[in-house]
Amino acid sequence: MGAGLIATGVNPAQLLRSLTLPLLPQQVRVMLPKRPVLDSWISTGQPAEFVDTILQLGATRSSAYVCCANVHMLVEAQQHQDFRRILSQAHVVTPDGSPVAAAIRFFHRVPQERIAGMDLLPALLTAAAERGHSVYFYGTTETVLTALLAQVRQQLPTLRVVGAHSPPFRPLTPVEDAAEVAAINAADPDLLFVALGCPRQERWMAAHQGCIRACMLGVGQAFLVYAGLEPRLPAWARHLWLEWAYRLWLEPRRLWRRYLYTNSRFVYLIGMQVLGRWVGRSQPHSRPVGR
Repeated sequence: MGAGLIATGVNPAQLLRSLTLPLLPQQVRVMLPKRPVLDSWISTGQPAEFVDTILQLGATRSSAYVCCANVHMLVEAQQHQDFRRILSQAHVVTPDGSPVAAAIRFFHRVPQERIAGMDLLPALLTAAAERGHSVYFYGTTETVLTALLAQVRQQLPTLRVVGAHSPPFRPLTPVEDAAEVAAINAADPDLLFVALGCPRQERWMAAHQGCIRACMLGVGQAFLVYAGLEPRLPAWARHLWLEWAYRLWLEPRRLWRRYLYTNSRFVYLIGMQVLGRWVGRSQPHSRPVGR
């Protein structure tokens, strides 16, 4: 299941440089308009437009990356300039969280619906199978990857899965990293789905932009849900913005501090923008196309 190359006697810096790809302007062109939420720019459009855009980025081997932005990610970006830069350089940033989509609707009068990674993953896999695109799964654990691949074979038997790999839960050495990049490029996927958790997966994608010849997507927990190892909250509950509460119930020890702080911080920052708008101190603005 794991994909990897053994690099011996090779200077890792030279190997990485040899793998670096030129970023051509026509390849990195963003095709979805972006709107600001807090300090981050979020892509807008219909679900089918996101799917088409991402498949085009994969087909051109543009070394693009896609982030699925929820409340946690936007608060991280608001507080940390380096992470805000990573988010701003993403070719597509989906409004993954319901509050993020709601902020776009409120501030910019755009009828934007939520584009969650858990919905985007199956939609992209289905479209990739129909159009002959290839995919590679990177991250999570061997157990999850095994269950994920079993579901893919059952539901989408014609999908071209060219690789799957679970890296160790530690920083890779330069030689290991260069070998994994070489293995992914040798498999030549259109789409590389990355599940390392936020913000690790976003940092990983940004660090490998220009090295990996595919469109990278940070999808986090979507592997678990698609594999059938973690149930998805019913649609009616998701429409009531209760998914965070469900996640907290599943992992209270890991998530309670994060949700207590990030959710409160997001509400406070959005509230300040609303107040500023009411008193005429802030005007919403848009970036029609591009980052």
